Amino acid sequence: MGENTTNREFWLSEENKLDARVREAMWPGGQKAVEKLAGQGKKPVRDLITQLIDPGAPFYELSRIAGFGMNYPGVSDVPCGGVVTGIGKIHGNWTMIFGNDSRVKAGTYFPITLKKHMRAQAIAEKNGLNCVYIADSGGAFLPMQADVFPDDQHFGTMFYNMARMSAMGLKQITLSTGGNTAGGAYMVFMACQAVMIDKMSYSFLGGPPLVKMATGEVISAEDLGGAKVHTHVTGGADYFCLDQDTAIDKVREMFSLDPPQTIHFHRYEARPPREPEDGLYDLLPASIHQAIDTRGILSCIADDSHFIEYKRDYAPGRGDNLICGKIRIMGFPVGVIASNRIGVVFEEAARKAAEWIVRCSHEKLPILFLQASPGYMVGSESEHNGIGKYGSDMVRAVSCAQVPKIQLVIGPDNGAANYGMCGRAYRPNFLFTTMRGRTSVMSGKSAAGVLLSIEERKRAIKGAPMTDEERDAFYAKMKAKYDGEAHPFYCGARILNDRALKFSEIRDWLAMALEVSLLKPIGEPSFGNFRF
Repeated sequence: MGENTTNREFWLSEENKLDARVREAMWPGGQKAVEKLAGQGKKPVRDLITQLIDPGAPFYELSRIAGFGMNYPGVSDVPCGGVVTGIGKIHGNWTMIFGNDSRVKAGTYFPITLKKHMRAQAIAEKNGLNCVYIADSGGAFLPMQADVFPDDQHFGTMFYNMARMSAMGLKQITLSTGGNTAGGAYMVFMACQAVMIDKMSYSFLGGPPLVKMATGEVISAEDLGGAKVHTHVTGGADYFCLDQDTAIDKVREMFSLDPPQTIHFHRYEARPPREPEDGLYDLLPASIHQAIDTRGILSCIADDSHFIEYKRDYAPGRGDNLICGKIRIMGFPVGVIASNRIGVVFEEAARKAAEWIVRCSHEKLPILFLQASPGYMVGSESEHNGIGKYGSDMVRAVSCAQVPKIQLVIGPDNGAANYGMCGRAYRPNFLFTTMRGRTSVMSGKSAAGVLLSIEERKRAIKGAPMTDEERDAFYAKMKAKYDGEAHPFYCGARILNDRALKFSEIRDWLAMALEVSLLKPIGEPSFGNFRF
């Protein structure tokens, strides 16, 4: 950060970098690729999604920066993971939408493609959303078959998920807009209902080249598994259309008589914050590890800027490194557990947070975790005061809480605080980050220091102590490695979050996440053993 650069200028610059990465992800192949699609009678997948959802309705696209820097065999980047996923409304009902982007290696499924696809399925199942699949895929990326085919969470799990969600009463609708070969054919055949387009859609377990090699039969793709074959002969698909526009209309028609979704929660009248929503650009320090005023941050997010704080006076200087309480976001009441100040979690803060999670669970109140913690406090004093015990209670509580949980990372996201604050392993309904978020086992500075001390001991044992230059170079290398792997671009590429949000998007996205998370009734609380 330059000497005269304000927090606002810094974060707007960082978000411009995010915009640039998103444009790169959403425009693979440039205009030439769009023209090639047009020559085939096709539109880019996001144009089809815009037609599919209700006119003027937003599409909440997930994991837009997935797939960059993966360095697969012969492929360094997989823009957007090769598949578009997100949530939009069809006839007023929230729906999970998937769309293969054939501009990215013909819609082939890489490991990151599978991870993105199945994360969207997990969100759909957890929140009770119907699914639409716009399918145009060359199937598995064969050079990595061992990494995409045989295991759980590989290719077959997509169809396992479709079958189980269908059994739950969640519609699985496929619109085939291209080739669906080998395992990809099951995207058509496993659907509750499927639409195919004449002379554009194909679905077969083995394409014409494989058929010729295996049986000697020479046959065209159209005659082997085209739209007419599967809608008129096999019954493997249900609706025959002549073009993409008609096919999109047919999919919308399938949802036209569905009953309106019910929100199983009371929603108050939405009110804007009294503090400017864009005040976050000024309040959040450009220095990632600088202390933050979370109460000020909540004032920019909460309806009426109103925060009902729980145990505000408990253990000053230690208990208030996590603040707890209630706010409303666009009318939805939500419990909050938020990192405050430098965010290090002392045993008093962990005890308070665990207690608050239990209280929210009994009140059936969704919980927002606002994460900016470098971890739980270490040292003999904290260990003897029970930081391990009370930190574990916090982890137990978040693991068992049956209410919707949403995490938003606005700073350091390190160590066991990642666990207690509902990181990815604790299966939040949604997990968002910002350009200020940094998710890793520890900060680059801490990791470099630990690893340097280990390396120094190893070198000393070998009788070849490190020189000052070697120490500096080793430290710089390790710091750069850990800081790089904590960055939102690295984490977003690997789908360690559901979206990197701009500060200006936070309220809108949290409101969507709360509404979608409350489409299913909240169950009864049940907790295991605590060590209070």
